[in-house]
Amino acid sequence: MKIAVDLDDTLSVVDRVTRASGYIERNGLPFKLVDENAHALVNVFDWKIGDVLDFVRAGGITVFTDAEAKRGAREVLTALRKAGHEIVVLTARQREWFVNPEKVSRDWLEKRRIPYDEIVADVPFAEKGKYCKEQGIPILIDDSLTTCLSAQEAGVDAILMVDKHNLARAEEVRYRASSWKQIAGILNVLLRTIKRN
Repeated sequence: MKIAVDLDDTLSVVDRVTRASGYIERNGLPFKLVDENAHALVNVFDWKIGDVLDFVRAGGITVFTDAEAKRGAREVLTALRKAGHEIVVLTARQREWFVNPEKVSRDWLEKRRIPYDEIVADVPFAEKGKYCKEQGIPILIDDSLTTCLSAQEAGVDAILMVDKHNLARAEEVRYRASSWKQIAGILNVLLRTIKRN
């Protein structure tokens, strides 16, 4: 069975504050921290998308490419593949920021020895559920509330990786977890249920 898994903030721990703060300070820029828990880099400081792109092009892409893997992610995905499931890394990483998001994602995954079968990039958050439905992928693991809600509406079982940026509305998603250990438990139940049906 195919299982789709998001990369940033689901497989990885992205620190959007530290490097961006250093960049702002080094360059004497006037931007102030607005929301340290924001899911989108553009919402962390009081800057505009053009300012964010300047940061990314000046080396800020390392916020994503140097991010650590979440504890347990490799082990859970290894066990899923060993059980015969296919892992599709489904990311919203776009070409405007990452130039070649598939290659950048592949490099990150392979450096951390995280198993996968396919990488699909540049799929907008709200379109991931539709993509899964069209591709016959019954389960999606993601940290985006928008993604998980649209997946549920499309009939895809979404598991929300709960963190500070989505905690306030996490209960709107049927399946949710704050660790890969908890995700593994939910997957065991979902996979048995899907197999029976």
